[in-house]
Amino acid sequence: MHLRNLLLFSFVLLTIPLFGNSAINVLQSGISWVDEKVFNRTIENFESNKTNIQRNIEQKKIAKTTDIEALKKIIENSKTDNPVKDLQTLDKDQEATNLVAENTNNLSLAAGESDKNVTYMQILQKPNDLELNLKYARQQGKMGNYKQTIATLERLVILHPDNIDLKFYLLSILVKADSPDKVLGLIEEIKLIPDLSSEDLASVSEIETNLKDRGEPKLWNFYADLGLGGLFNQNVNSVSKTRTKQSDGEVVSFNTAMFDNVYSGNMGFTAVRSIGEASSMMFNFSGTGSRQDVDTTDNFETLGLTFGFDTSIGNHGLSPYLMLNTIDYEQDAINTSFMVGFGNYYAINDAHSLNYGYSYSDSKNNQTSSYTTADATNVVGHSISVGYDFNLNETISTSLGLGYGDNDAKVDTNDYKNYDLDLRLNLSLPFAYVSIGNLVSLVDYGTIDSSINSNLLRSDLTSTSDIMLTKAIGDFLPSIDPDRNFFVTLSYEKVFSESNISNFDYIGDSFSIGFNKSIQFNK
Repeated sequence: MHLRNLLLFSFVLLTIPLFGNSAINVLQSGISWVDEKVFNRTIENFESNKTNIQRNIEQKKIAKTTDIEALKKIIENSKTDNPVKDLQTLDKDQEATNLVAENTNNLSLAAGESDKNVTYMQILQKPNDLELNLKYARQQGKMGNYKQTIATLERLVILHPDNIDLKFYLLSILVKADSPDKVLGLIEEIKLIPDLSSEDLASVSEIETNLKDRGEPKLWNFYADLGLGGLFNQNVNSVSKTRTKQSDGEVVSFNTAMFDNVYSGNMGFTAVRSIGEASSMMFNFSGTGSRQDVDTTDNFETLGLTFGFDTSIGNHGLSPYLMLNTIDYEQDAINTSFMVGFGNYYAINDAHSLNYGYSYSDSKNNQTSSYTTADATNVVGHSISVGYDFNLNETISTSLGLGYGDNDAKVDTNDYKNYDLDLRLNLSLPFAYVSIGNLVSLVDYGTIDSSINSNLLRSDLTSTSDIMLTKAIGDFLPSIDPDRNFFVTLSYEKVFSESNISNFDYIGDSFSIGFNKSIQFNK
C-alpha cells in the first residue's frame, strides 16, 4: 500500500501546477495493462519496451531563428569581391559549440524561389550552380543528412574561396554533425582570412576553445531511466457487457473483478556506442514490477535485455534489434520470450516520411507440475507494419500505420491473425505535448475452441482510443528539474470490443498517470 499512497500524493502535488506555459518535445510514456492470454501480454510487453527505448534516443531540438535573406546574401557575395561578414548572429547565451549551429539551422531561400525539392540528379547536372546547390544543402541539413550537406558545401567553398558566408555555413553543419577535426581545420582556415572582423574572430575562437576543452568526442554514453506509474481500470479483466460468458456451450457468470488499480515501477540502463558519424549501437537492460489491489494473481516482474543498431544511408534510416524478455507471474508460469526485427524509415522531405518494420517472436511458458497446461499458449509470431508520417508544422504532426500479425500457438485454438489500422495526431501546445490516437484491430482465430462454443469461430473487432498529455516537471518546478528530463504523463483510454462470442464482447476504460526520469551519467 505504500506505493499506492506515494502515487496518489504525487498525483495531487504535481497535477495542480501541471498546465504551465512552456512547450516540450515529444516524449511518450504511460502504463498499459493487458488482460488477454499470456502470449498476448508478452508480445505487448515487447512492443512497449521497444517504444520506450526509441522514445529516449529520438528527442530533437527546435531551432530558434530564421534568416530569410541569408542564402540570398551568399549568392550575391559569390559574384563580388566584397563578402558579407555578418551572416551569423551569434547567441552569447548558448554554449560555444552551438553558437553557429543554432542560428544557421533554419536558413531559408528568399521568397519567390521554388519550393520543390532538389534531387541529386539535378546536382550532378549542375554542380556549379550555387543557388541550386545551396538549396540542396539546406534540404539535406534539415533532414539530418549531414554527409550530403557537408560534401555539397565543401565543393562550393572550393568554387567560391572568398565567400566567408559559405565557410560559416559549412562550419555550422560541421558543428552539428559533431566533426571536431574538420571544425578545427576550418577554423584555422577562417582565422587566416585577411578581412576577418574581430567579432567573427572572437566567435570562431570561442568554438575552438570549447572543442579543445571538451577533448575527444565520447564513444560511449550511458543513461538510466526510472519510471513510476498507476493505472485505474474500470474493466481490468475484460468482463463482458452482460457479465456472462459461454463455457462448454452453457452461459455462466463472470466471477472476476472489474474495477482494479494497477501500480508499476520500472528501471532501465542504456549504453550507446557511436560508430562513425552515422551509426550507433545500443544495449539496454530493464526491469519492471507490477502490483494490483484486487486481482493479485496478475502481479508480475519482468527482466529485459535489448540490443539495437542504428545507421543511415542517405535519407534511409535502418534500425535492426534483438530482444530477450522474461516475465515471472506471481501465480502463473514463467514466460520467456525472444524477438528479432527491424524498424526502418525513409525521409521523403522535410514534411513527409515513411516507416516500415518486421518482427519475429518466440514465446514459451515454463510448464511444471503446478502449471500443467502452460505450454498451450506457446506461440511463434510474425508481424509486419508500414506507416506514413506528416509534419504540418512545428505544432502539428500526424501518423498513419497499418499492421499485420500471424501468431501460431502450440494449441491450434490459440492461433490467430490480426489486422491493424492506427491513426494519431500530435500537438506541441504551449501547456503540454498532446497525443490523440485510435487503433482499430480485427482478430480472426484459426480454429474453433469447443471449450467455449463448438459452433462459432471466434472473431473480434476492437477499437481503442486514447489521449495523452505529457509535461516536463521542470517547466513549472525548475528547481526540481532544471534539465527538463523529468516528465509526467496523464492518459485516458477507451476500449470497445465487438465479438461474435459474448465472452469477448466488452467495454473498458482506464486512466493512468506516469512519472519518468532520464539521467545521463557521462555528460
